Amino acid sequence: MKFVAIIPARFASTRFPGKPLADMNGKPMIQRVYEQVTKSVADAYIATDDERIYKAVESFGGNVVMTSSLHPSGTDRCKEAYNKIEESYDVVLNIQGDEPFILPKQIDLLKACFVDSEIEIATLVKPFDPKDGIDVLRNPSSPKVVISENYEAIYFSRSIIPFLRDIDQKDWMNHHVFYKHIGIYGYRTDVLNRITQLPIGSLEKAESLEQLRWIENGFKIKVGVTSYETFGIDTPEDLKIALMNMDENSDKD
Repeated sequence: MKFVAIIPARFASTRFPGKPLADMNGKPMIQRVYEQVTKSVADAYIATDDERIYKAVESFGGNVVMTSSLHPSGTDRCKEAYNKIEESYDVVLNIQGDEPFILPKQIDLLKACFVDSEIEIATLVKPFDPKDGIDVLRNPSSPKVVISENYEAIYFSRSIIPFLRDIDQKDWMNHHVFYKHIGIYGYRTDVLNRITQLPIGSLEKAESLEQLRWIENGFKIKVGVTSYETFGIDTPEDLKIALMNMDENSDKD
């Protein structure tokens, strides 16, 4: 089975403009992501809409594809980039461009979901740690996932799901395993083309989570469970924290 990893990278981030080019101990963030990804996937491409990012990737020898600035999501950008790559693959992996500490073993876990030929889409989740407290679970920026016994996603939400009736909320994490969504995806290439043509549905509008569009249209999302935390960088403050922990987080396998 042939995999290709595509790393969407926009320059115009509202909370952190120019984020992919932010310096991380002598390398731009996007290079750190690329180097981690290529430990698991030999064929990887950065998909960008900005000439500055394009030139930066060329300068460190990475593969890069120029895409439109009008894409509403990373999935749409992946689809355009894939269609511009002059080679065929079975599965496209969508790896976020602000995850410089993503572990190759996490990407391997995502790839392993496709051993089953019936799997159309896959993603990762991680159990919330009760020691982190209920406020971490309440955070709407950290989507939660309910999964089936077959490890398929039933629903994603910014709210806490499920609701534990007759238990004080501060004790919820001691009575149930809640799953945090890790926002990397794999798609069969034909499925990628199909899901990017679906209209936005009511669930996606409500939660602002694109994966709900796929569920609403009957696509099954396989879930791999990882025990490793990711550290996405959304703001300059996140970058400062990341740089303080570079020795601990970087260059892991």
